[in-house]
Amino acid sequence: MAELIWQDRKRHLGLPISFTKYSLSEDRLFIDTGFLNLEQNEVRLYRILDVQLKRSLFQRIFRVGSIFVTSSDKSMGQFEIRNVRDAANVKELLSVNVEKQREAKRVVGREFMGGDDDFHDDDMI
Repeated sequence: MAELIWQDRKRHLGLPISFTKYSLSEDRLFIDTGFLNLEQNEVRLYRILDVQLKRSLFQRIFRVGSIFVTSSDKSMGQFEIRNVRDAANVKELLSVNVEKQREAKRVVGREFMGGDDDFHDDDMI
């Protein structure tokens, strides 16, 4: 496995009492789940399209947060990094490394915009 730059467990009431582990290397995000039956999923960072941080009142009390990730990976798609410590910094770390990988792989993100019928050249003024 590649050298990890971040790792944590899903937390309950702020405690790492869970069988879900998250880890981040410079080019991949790993999610390990299970106790008896283990499953490891990974997504290459250049495939991540969007990251969003959400923290409920309950999560703020226990100093955790959840990061919602949208990727172009067929097996992962949309997923959640749930109840991790220092979630704002983890989101920023993930975002920075996603951009590094996108630049290194020369991947160009294309934003899809709807409603092109409503766009006119004089809207640019």
